[in-house]
Amino acid sequence: MTAPGTLITVAPTGAEHHKADVPNLPVTLDELVRTAQDCERVGAGMIHVHIRGEDAAPTLDLRRLEDTVAAIREHTDLIVQLSTGGAVSDPEEDRLRVLEAGPDSASCTMGTVNFGDAVFLNRWEFIVELHSRMRERGILPEYEIFDLGQLASLNRLLDQHGAPAGGHVHVDLVMGVPGGMPGDAETLVAAVRLMPAGATFSATGIGKTTVPVMLASLATGGHLRVGMEDTLNYARGERVRDNAQLVARAAGIAKIAQRPPMSSDEVRTLLGVTRND
Repeated sequence: MTAPGTLITVAPTGAEHHKADVPNLPVTLDELVRTAQDCERVGAGMIHVHIRGEDAAPTLDLRRLEDTVAAIREHTDLIVQLSTGGAVSDPEEDRLRVLEAGPDSASCTMGTVNFGDAVFLNRWEFIVELHSRMRERGILPEYEIFDLGQLASLNRLLDQHGAPAGGHVHVDLVMGVPGGMPGDAETLVAAVRLMPAGATFSATGIGKTTVPVMLASLATGGHLRVGMEDTLNYARGERVRDNAQLVARAAGIAKIAQRPPMSSDEVRTLLGVTRND
């Protein structure tokens, strides 16, 4: 499904980078809210959120998640999407509990993948449970795909367990992770051919694949995810100033492609998202 505009999702923090190594990484609630406002101002329609604790380490603490969702909703109109991936070591029960924070959307990774030197484990039974709980709560899943075979798993999930809440299928292709699919145009085109009928998709290029994946996604009717979760370099030898810098570049390229950034209201219409206040 090709949209006239472009959904730009910002993923500002992630669970991999250390604040001590990346001082401009937004980890506190105030930093996340300011980041959300800045990114919305330059073209973001959705925010993909990982949170950190007092020690700046990744956490899935439910109270912190609830406070984060509430604060971003209070200060922006962005669609709030929580990560159910957390850190690769987080137990399944904590990852499922993320949904209790009531986001508009949440990630649903469609399989296990080698993640650098670690393993990001996603058992089939866990995927089914996550999909089912999101449907019960009216939360839009974003099906995260790290390798092409996971699209076959997505089609299997939909065939066996039904459509997600709202009926619309939205996919994020996470490309360039060491251990996952490469971040190049050939792989992206192959992935698009395996998409469920009527699905929309965004694409994420990790590290140096950021710009090639962005261009390939726009050329094939897809949307964009950018942010400091996925890359800390703006160009060769140049570190990212902040997340808004990455969103502004994505917005500029989307305009050149004659698919300007979509507002949050337009994104809600595209994805069939009902605000979960």
